[in-house]
Amino acid sequence: MGLVNGPVLVTGGTGFIGSHTVVELLHAGEQVVLIDDLSNSTTDVLSSIAAITGANKPPLEIGDIRDRQFLDSVIAQYKPRAAIHFAAKKAVGESVEQPTMYFNINIGGTATLLDALHDAGIRNIIFSSSCSVHGETTQSPLNEDSPTQPANPYAFTKLTGERMLSHLVEADDSWSAISLRYFNPIGAHPSGILGESGLGRPLNIMPWLLDVAAGRKESLDVYGDDWPTPDGTCIRDYLHVVDVARVHVRALEHFTSGQAKVFNVGTGVGTSVLELITTMEKASGQKIPYNTSARRAGDVSVLVADAQRVATEWGWVPEFNVFEMCSDAWRFDQKIQD
Repeated sequence: MGLVNGPVLVTGGTGFIGSHTVVELLHAGEQVVLIDDLSNSTTDVLSSIAAITGANKPPLEIGDIRDRQFLDSVIAQYKPRAAIHFAAKKAVGESVEQPTMYFNINIGGTATLLDALHDAGIRNIIFSSSCSVHGETTQSPLNEDSPTQPANPYAFTKLTGERMLSHLVEADDSWSAISLRYFNPIGAHPSGILGESGLGRPLNIMPWLLDVAAGRKESLDVYGDDWPTPDGTCIRDYLHVVDVARVHVRALEHFTSGQAKVFNVGTGVGTSVLELITTMEKASGQKIPYNTSARRAGDVSVLVADAQRVATEWGWVPEFNVFEMCSDAWRFDQKIQD
């Protein structure tokens, strides 16, 4: 059975958001155990976590969340009291190219994890969801009750995860589930020693911006300048990864049996691609050339959060602005290049 004072199981714990959340959990005095298959991260982040927190490296169990035998052994060994579930594939473009892989890992892995937790008597879970569940919409800002119409397989898997939790709680009211719909997490830990360091280079905008600012790439591709926005480029609600991490710590205090709650996690401030480029130029002191190309499959024009629910119910509000997000990301990028 999960213990009242047992550790928090963090799947995908060496990833971008997972590792920053582990830092904040340790700062809050929590014990943690990490699960990761290291398909998009390395064990190097454990040293960074230890350096930031002054704690020992957290335990990491390497394996696949679709492997029930592996999950059962980890749960039996550590007896966690709750799980924070980050482990998933997360690239929109890749999900359009390989939808079945996303269904297998994101949906299948979540189902296997829930089954293992259930059989072990652990009934508390925080699920890493995404604002992308809304799809193309004319509504802005978006609240938790705004229509959902996923525009790509990745977003579909996140909405499916939310609905699985809702049905689970409906069927068994001993469960408590919280889904956090992040908008666009960027940035890095202000220390400069922990940030986004996935294997390969993802096509999200921040790693690409950093590559151009640092001279590793010649220019940034801006996907479409004909969107229905003031400057024609996509608008997103960018959020500092440390703010995202801290909301998970807050969530642990708010489990309620028989409830599957959904919360938007964002700033409520929209920033266009061109505005983000300008802000990164100021933060880095570098010019960032860009080219405009065709719209990308699965993209939507505007995603901005109405995050009043989490502010009202938990008292959580973001602390960092977009300039700080860019500055911290640049600091981390320069440190790992040294």
